[in-house]
Amino acid sequence: MKCEHCTRKECSKKTKTEDQENVSADAPSLAQENGEKGEFHKLADAKIFLSDCLACDSCVTAEEGVQLSQQNAKDFFRVLNLNKKCDTSKHKVLVVSVCPQSLPYFAAKFNLSVTDASRRLCGFLKSLGVHYVFDTTIAADFSILESQKEFVRRYRQHSEEERTLPMLTSACPGWVRYAERVLGRPITAHLCTAKSPQQVMGSLVKDYFARQQVQEEMGSAFPVLPGGSTGWGALQMFGRTTPSPEGGSRQTWMECWCSNLSPEKIFHVIVAPCYDKKLEALQESLPPALHGSRGADCVLTSGEIAQIMEQGDLSVRDAAVDTLFGDLKEDKVTRHDGASSDGHLAHIFRHAAKELFNEDVEEVTYRALRNKDFQEVTLEKNGEVVLRFAAAYGFRNIQNMILKLKKGKFPFHFVEVLACAGGCLNGRGQAQTPDGHADKALLRQMEGIYADIPVRRPESSAHVQELYQEWLEGINSPKAREVLHTTYQSQEHGAHSLDIKW
Repeated sequence: MKCEHCTRKECSKKTKTEDQENVSADAPSLAQENGEKGEFHKLADAKIFLSDCLACDSCVTAEEGVQLSQQNAKDFFRVLNLNKKCDTSKHKVLVVSVCPQSLPYFAAKFNLSVTDASRRLCGFLKSLGVHYVFDTTIAADFSILESQKEFVRRYRQHSEEERTLPMLTSACPGWVRYAERVLGRPITAHLCTAKSPQQVMGSLVKDYFARQQVQEEMGSAFPVLPGGSTGWGALQMFGRTTPSPEGGSRQTWMECWCSNLSPEKIFHVIVAPCYDKKLEALQESLPPALHGSRGADCVLTSGEIAQIMEQGDLSVRDAAVDTLFGDLKEDKVTRHDGASSDGHLAHIFRHAAKELFNEDVEEVTYRALRNKDFQEVTLEKNGEVVLRFAAAYGFRNIQNMILKLKKGKFPFHFVEVLACAGGCLNGRGQAQTPDGHADKALLRQMEGIYADIPVRRPESSAHVQELYQEWLEGINSPKAREVLHTTYQSQEHGAHSLDIKW
């Protein structure tokens, strides 16, 4: 069985699983006896479903397939259950980071405002035993700001001899996977090197947050962790290996306590709208600061979390979302200026207009071209178009873009590329009917909810500017480059997929 877009005679991807196992013996029972056959409604061992696959041409190796099978709710409950056992050496700090495009799904699903949905989700996760719940918007801030600087640099360097444009966004893992494994060079040379919000969030949690967590607790002789681990047990949970402090001096205790929280002692879960985020978690490079630990240990889709919530106790006490900055809580939900995405196009367009042409753009006006998922935004000066941006969502539009780019007939300077038609809100991990098709009514409701969330520009975040200095040692420092940027693996010559009729 092959994906409908597969270019190979034999596809290596997994077929739909018929596994009906429960998430865990100790986990809430799953709705597997209600006649629903769609893969969206199964929390059994995670596979790459052919109908959900966007990154074609044998993108999943056998080794990745094994690792991907662990990207499910079973792994999540395994850590929750380990934290309840007496052996504190196996305890982990459990952190969940939620993508902003997932919140409208929970709001629509449970008939709540987006703020109440965020608080309900946070309260439910903490009732299960999660220690911290974060919003990934701050990670998207970094991704957008770094993309802005890179576009301006590419625009100024672009020439017939050095064709650095168009710059293609790299925030969508399905698209990046396709570009690396199928298209190869020279297409990957156009990919923005800024890491995706998920990748940045991994570094924020396992590097910055880990260090801050220890610094905040070091004033106490017997620190307390969320969930009740205290004293030497809490110290063991943080990965300390020194002897028991019984009979030892307070200095020994404090010297031990002042060391950093080990990244492998954090189990980081991402809640995202699509399955491709699971692939991204496996593919991401391992920054030296994380000591071989992945930034995201497990990715669960919004639909998987909603199922757990529906089968659990929804009468839990709501809780405010945590921040990376001590006891400070998120008082309101905000988003970036994108109709259904993290808003790279709008923010980079405004920045480029100001930086390159000293033009202030308040309202970004989109004009549909081939269809509603292929739109352009332009800036004119003295009757000449000086900036031409596009949004290309869905693989049919991506294919047309690549064909024109290969032929040298692509007039755009920048393209926001997303694998899902309709953008991130329409990710296959949410807003799906039981038979696996898009729930259009629910999607329209989600789009309305998302549009009403207040927009915050990444430049306006004082916390981001603080992190650049305290965590990354400056905006353009070598550490910022290492943590916030990536490189791409690609074939020298892309596959023959450009001949496909999408």
